[in-house]
Amino acid sequence: MFSLFKLAALVATVATLAAAETHTVVFDNRCGTGTPLLKANGVTLSTGGSYTSQGPLEAAIAYLDVGCGANGEGCTTVETTLVNPTLPGSGSSTDLTLIPPHEFSVTTGFGYFDGCDGQGADCSSESCTTAFHVPTDTGVQVACQTDNVNLVITFCD
Repeated sequence: MFSLFKLAALVATVATLAAAETHTVVFDNRCGTGTPLLKANGVTLSTGGSYTSQGPLEAAIAYLDVGCGANGEGCTTVETTLVNPTLPGSGSSTDLTLIPPHEFSVTTGFGYFDGCDGQGADCSSESCTTAFHVPTDTGVQVACQTDNVNLVITFCD
């Protein structure tokens, strides 16, 4: 016999699963060469396929490996934290970096989707103004305050 307690537990479990935090990173490599990489804490999460985190994706980096170092050294790098906001201003943040030892390698851009659509940045040269060149270039960070936001990273667009 299915008890009222078991029914309540089932409903609570389904509600928790439906409300679970997820974020997907998608790559669009139009270069015809190189391997898109997504890493967090030194662990490779993706080598070009879509990656979905079950919870926050914090301090991740992405780049097109065209002879880059192990953490994108020598290449244009996307830095991202995708997290549901718990307080105003505490949500997702993504940027492009050319802070040495990173340097321009290929045109690189990103954009949020399924929330904050149309917000993102592109860098098509070593002098682009949409990327970090020094650590104080904080104005280039692109924030998103939407739950479960996703990110597309494009190379050679």
